[in-house]
Amino acid sequence: MSGIENNAEMRVLFVCLGNICRSPTAEGIMRRRLDAAGLAERVVVDSAGTGPWHVGEPPDRRAMAAAAARGYDLSRLRGRQVSPVDLAAFDYVIAMDESNLADLRAMADGRRELLERIALLGDFSAEYRGQPVGDPYYGGAGGFDRVLNMIETCIEGLIVDISGRLVAR
Repeated sequence: MSGIENNAEMRVLFVCLGNICRSPTAEGIMRRRLDAAGLAERVVVDSAGTGPWHVGEPPDRRAMAAAAARGYDLSRLRGRQVSPVDLAAFDYVIAMDESNLADLRAMADGRRELLERIALLGDFSAEYRGQPVGDPYYGGAGGFDRVLNMIETCIEGLIVDISGRLVAR
């Protein structure tokens, strides 16, 4: 971590299955939106997968292409697997779907202070409340655009939530 990250007031982790489509997309969008909101130095953003299949790999080429078409650069991101340590290290642990949410909750092992940090990304938007960010991996290019649309909308609500917490500190 750089010095800026060590001084950050808030930490956000996005989690999907393999950390090559949805969660790195969310990380890239969040980084740019935080920068635009003047919050980039106050919030650390990362992403991870529940599974080990893509550790060290860049995001899926289709995810990178769809993101790049909207001005998001995912090229420097590399896959990693979420660990129990992450649950304590991050203020927000954001799951992309119910399966990821269940895996994270199981990892929390009933510890309330960790369970309170875990949420579904869709819950940060009235439009998508309770809805999963579908995995576009086995579909066509349109799936990546749908994922981008949903994540962009949900991140707006997440930034409002984070801003409120930062003001309250």
